[in-house]
Amino acid sequence: MSEITADHSYLLRSAAELELTEARRQKAERTKSLGSPIQLTGNAIDIQIRGNYAWIAESSHVAKKIDLGTGKTLQIYRGHHAPVTCLAFYDRTPNSGDEKLLITGSWDKTIKIWDTNTKGLISTTAAHDDFVKTLLVVPSAKLLVSSSSDKIVKFWDLTDVLEKPPQPAGSVSAHSRPVECIAGIANADGSVTLFTADTMGVLKVWKLEREGGPRPRWRSTLQDTLNNHRTRITEIIYDAGYIWTASSDETVQVVPYPPGSSDQKFIPPLTHPLPVRAILPLALSDLEEPYIVTGYGDVIRLYDVSTPSEPEVLGEIDAHWHDVTALRLWIQRSRTDDGRTRIEPWIISTSLDGTIRRWRFSELHDSKPDNPAGQSKATVIAPTPQPSGDAKDQVEITEEEERELAELMEED
Repeated sequence: MSEITADHSYLLRSAAELELTEARRQKAERTKSLGSPIQLTGNAIDIQIRGNYAWIAESSHVAKKIDLGTGKTLQIYRGHHAPVTCLAFYDRTPNSGDEKLLITGSWDKTIKIWDTNTKGLISTTAAHDDFVKTLLVVPSAKLLVSSSSDKIVKFWDLTDVLEKPPQPAGSVSAHSRPVECIAGIANADGSVTLFTADTMGVLKVWKLEREGGPRPRWRSTLQDTLNNHRTRITEIIYDAGYIWTASSDETVQVVPYPPGSSDQKFIPPLTHPLPVRAILPLALSDLEEPYIVTGYGDVIRLYDVSTPSEPEVLGEIDAHWHDVTALRLWIQRSRTDDGRTRIEPWIISTSLDGTIRRWRFSELHDSKPDNPAGQSKATVIAPTPQPSGDAKDQVEITEEEERELAELMEED
């Protein structure tokens, strides 16, 4: 009886997978020209916008610099042996703000530093015992923070980084699940406030203080543990006295921190039909508008939060044929025929459909809240590809990580 039940369950799953695959194939055809797509060889797992360029961490084991105006790839950084999951920038010339050093993290457990002038590899650091998930640079503190599926958050000293690799400078290991995302801010007294969030929905707040001595170290003190989400936190942003988080529990939450200020405004949880993987609070951007852009499933949604207690859905774009993974603002600057500078805001989205798409902010603002392609369906995960290489070099991964790997590696 158990074998029959197992076979029946497998057949049902296979039928659901076939149905989803066909639905995605049809939608891929319908949406193939939406958002002026830039087709990638892999999936963009992380993206940063600098001027008119997108820098992406790609599942095809590389990082890239892409011209957002033309869609052309200008630089490729090869050297990782697994998907590149995250990237950050640091000054080549200290305190100059030039951001000429590119820092990348990967599922090969390493952190690499590159010179963007020459594309040369400066250093490789064996950073974690499992996938490197995200990176944060605090320039004024010469501090790099990395998080991993090994549940540990590590601190690295970036002093003299052109001469030597980042030096270990402390860690925290208070999470019981992989640490998916981090955020932080430098304080006037030289300390750093750090936020770490894991796949159980737990968010911890730390105060980091630099200790004296010849070897830089950062002492961490736990300030708070927040349990606002029921499950995985997928993105975290901290600015202007608020923590912005997206979660697989289908909500975006905006929480005042530290609490208690009389001028703090309450925004209720923003509830979505599916898990939310990306948020873009435009009030914190150069646009400085009271809007929040979110990505749930393959849909991009725009909220008006000018009345914080009553957020309103202004519009949606059925943007991709697979999950949206990141949202960024691009302020396009160009020259008109009469020599004037034209400035136009765009929303940049990345997805597991292997594209970067570009949306005029006006397109999203003027869209309709109803989804023209019909109700989105929950993702059904394909079988996980087996890793290659020596068994001794392989690491055991959780069922959750297996699902993530399947999503990133599945064929279009």
